[in-house]
Amino acid sequence: MVAKTEEDFIGLKEIGKIVASIRDELVQRTIPGITTKELDHIARELFEKEGAVSAPKGVYDFPGYTCISVNEEVAHGIPGSRVIHEGDLVNIDVSGSKNGYFADTGISFVVGEGDEVLTQLCNVAKMAFEAGLKKAKPGAKKSGIGKVVFQTARENGLTVIKNLTGHGVGRTIHESPDHIYNYNNTWDNELLKEGMVIAFEPFISTFEEEVFQKEDGWTYATNKSFVAQLEHTIIITKTAPIIVTL
Repeated sequence: MVAKTEEDFIGLKEIGKIVASIRDELVQRTIPGITTKELDHIARELFEKEGAVSAPKGVYDFPGYTCISVNEEVAHGIPGSRVIHEGDLVNIDVSGSKNGYFADTGISFVVGEGDEVLTQLCNVAKMAFEAGLKKAKPGAKKSGIGKVVFQTARENGLTVIKNLTGHGVGRTIHESPDHIYNYNNTWDNELLKEGMVIAFEPFISTFEEEVFQKEDGWTYATNKSFVAQLEHTIIITKTAPIIVTL
């Protein structure tokens, strides 16, 4: 989507605020002993309260209102009976729509007192996001975002997941541009445009660079690596990107 009108900006900011508030509430409620299904039930109630629709449920008939991934799971984890434990690495991914506008956000965090390696992994994901954000300008190569994400990971002894990417968003949950890579893909010379709406989401990994899909047909996981993600929906503008899911 390319946001052009005041209505576009207002609509994107409204749904962005909603999914961000649900994300933050779920992070606060993620304590040892709770199940991922219980967290998802909270999200369902919050979507209903806000008059918004879960994007994975509404668009893809995903078996949950949010995607909740734990430890070896990286993305699209199905909420269920899995119990959260102290020190787990958890990813909460919330996307939704209201009045025809969509926004997408996610964050990885360590529950309670966790391993320093996992805490640093989440910190580097934030650093990579901030580095990429500085490259998100009209007329800049889209690949420049991935280049600095990868550089940030490498500088900290880590790497990126290459087969999970950011994407366009706004009028539906996944739209053009199809990919916002987390590394410098040399053939990706598309230029960023003013008003372009993207979900930018670095995936920082301890060492593996690809995920595989589990037999449930949804969840992406690694064999041995831990992965942290930070995702926001942003609007490209001449001055600075607007983060609608902050």
